Amino acid sequence: MKLAKPNLSHSSRIMEGLPFPLGATWDGLGVNFALFSANATKVELCLFDQQGKRELERIELPEYTDEVWHGYLPDARPGTVYGYRVHGPYEPAAGHRFNPNKLLLDPYAKALIGHLHWSDAHFGYRIGSSKEDLSFDRRDSAAGMPKCVVQDPAFTWGRSRRPRIPWDRLIVYETHVRGYTMRHPAVPPNLRGTFSGLAQKDVVAYLRALGITAIELLPIHAFVDDRYLLEKGLKNYWGYNSIGFFAPDPRYMATAFVNEFKEMVSRLHDAGIEVILDVVYNHTAEGNERGPTLSFKGIDNASYYRLMPDNPRYYINDTGTGNTLNVSHPRVLQMVTDSLRYWATEMRVDGFRFDLATILGREWHGFDQGGGFLDACRQDPVLSGLKLIAEPWDIGPGGYQVGGFPPGWAEWNDRFRDSVRSYWKGDEGYLPDLAARLTGSGDFFNRRGRRPWASVNFITAHDGFTLHDLVSYNEKHNEANGEDNRDGHDHNRSWNHGVEGPTDDPEIRALRERQKRNLLATLLLSQGTPMILAGDEFGRTQQGNNNTYCQDNELNWIDWEGIDDDGYRMIEFVRRVIAIRQNYNLLHRGRFLTGAVDPASGAKDVRWLTPAGTDMTTEHWEDPNARCMGMLLDGRARATGIKRPAEDTTLLLVLNAHHDVVGFTLPEVEGGEAWRCLIDTNLVEDDPAQEDLHRRRFMSGEEYLVTGRSLLLLELLRHKRASDRRS
Repeated sequence: MKLAKPNLSHSSRIMEGLPFPLGATWDGLGVNFALFSANATKVELCLFDQQGKRELERIELPEYTDEVWHGYLPDARPGTVYGYRVHGPYEPAAGHRFNPNKLLLDPYAKALIGHLHWSDAHFGYRIGSSKEDLSFDRRDSAAGMPKCVVQDPAFTWGRSRRPRIPWDRLIVYETHVRGYTMRHPAVPPNLRGTFSGLAQKDVVAYLRALGITAIELLPIHAFVDDRYLLEKGLKNYWGYNSIGFFAPDPRYMATAFVNEFKEMVSRLHDAGIEVILDVVYNHTAEGNERGPTLSFKGIDNASYYRLMPDNPRYYINDTGTGNTLNVSHPRVLQMVTDSLRYWATEMRVDGFRFDLATILGREWHGFDQGGGFLDACRQDPVLSGLKLIAEPWDIGPGGYQVGGFPPGWAEWNDRFRDSVRSYWKGDEGYLPDLAARLTGSGDFFNRRGRRPWASVNFITAHDGFTLHDLVSYNEKHNEANGEDNRDGHDHNRSWNHGVEGPTDDPEIRALRERQKRNLLATLLLSQGTPMILAGDEFGRTQQGNNNTYCQDNELNWIDWEGIDDDGYRMIEFVRRVIAIRQNYNLLHRGRFLTGAVDPASGAKDVRWLTPAGTDMTTEHWEDPNARCMGMLLDGRARATGIKRPAEDTTLLLVLNAHHDVVGFTLPEVEGGEAWRCLIDTNLVEDDPAQEDLHRRRFMSGEEYLVTGRSLLLLELLRHKRASDRRS
């Protein structure tokens, strides 16, 4: 369809407006438009019809103040559909890629309409040209571009309040907006896969009953489906391909109103569940020098991206995605922090998980705990009070920074994942490393006053095997991704327990279920912040695919109606273990466990025991064949530096990754007379033996037969004081 030619005359109704705030701001009378570009020579505001199909008018922004182009339209209103065309030099060799033939998204747009419909017109250069990206393409890209929409931020929050869950009470649940409800029978079909679907009463009630206190959503910022994926019939499902840091992606909205996201947040908050967003500020969807021109590249390429110093035609690629956002530039840093504050204040989210966060702390000289972005978050009165979680690695120099982030930050701890997987798989020599992970990974995080919660512990995440697949496959099976199974991790520390994939063998199935319980219990009973992957609590499978980033289908959509009896038993197990964790402060202490003796009680905060009930020695720690040990947590020992009263509780965690039964002698503890078993992963939830086990008392010095590949948690029953006996 041929588009009508827009009115290209300069509008007499445009006023000078203000250079702040950036973006399109409705003030009740009109809209102020402000766009940063240090190197542009002219900026045109392009207005479209309500569907974003027809360009109605181009208006040159009349003022340029402090590198911001701005103007005020008194007759613009919320719902106005717009984009930009930015003029300037097209000199790729100098880092400039201005091309006014390309319609550009406002980096501060609060809402988008439409989707990207790929064509060669989206590229600033002529594809197929002998000079590649040095050429200049004059085709208009507007017809295939999404458009920006002016928003009215008004919303009535009513009685909604932030839950403000303490870090040590946080149970994080990582999930995907679309995949979580696409097959949920209690969600109306028109709401499935959207914010409204996630806000449905039955969905929220399930999360609350499970014991979840924070839901972490994979990226919901506006993002782009890669052209090469669409050509293969696939999509960018995960969403780590952002193109707008203020706008929610339209595909997650059942309505045309951004307030839909706020309603979801309000419903979750009312249930006592915080909302954490997975955010991608390290790169954008525009790729490298051969990528499309959609926004930042055409607004001011030399400012927004890190370019090679000796040849700015090319991009620094510390992300592996083609480009790296230049958060060292003050205006780019401003955009990122403005985005965070917008989601925190206007949308009321409770925290952020930062994808490839090392990049955000990397200055030109390398990673710096005092880098601009990290300092900005630490001193900001809004951001410093939120939950900030780093994925502390990237592929750039010095990219692995687990434990290297400053105070106030938590970090994904892949060392926990790897050590726990290897231990339960039965690998040799993992007891010392396992002990460090169980106690909050103080070898990485116990510095500068950081607390155990800084270690975000996980067994599985969106990237990799699900828990079910971890115990069902030795190898990845990513053929559906169309890359001949070359993508995804090869070193998964997984074990299929004798058969690759599904099996009807009852012994293998029972062992797999027990291993799932072992892994989840280890996660939930360790010091630190536990994170569960959605669906692991009932055995969701991705059929051995450990890189489902491009699968927007049943492979990723949770099959709620397909949960079997094993799945329901696992849900009950997870509920019970979460409740136990929350009920015992010893399982989420505020300081690191070091084995120090409390002078007041003479008790150690943690003791490591052999199966004989004796303290571990160097010989035991160094024995590569040792696969069973006990971790004694004595509540009488106050964690170092904490002045609150000691607890009258002692717990014993026993882990046995040996293939056979191990007799474990229950230790003598001053003031105790017997032990009560809270958890034995050898028993399934509906086994009548569970109740008998909970009632039974095991005397100190008695040998408990620990089933091969199982975990125990026992509580010490102390002698009653004389006053208690009299009462």
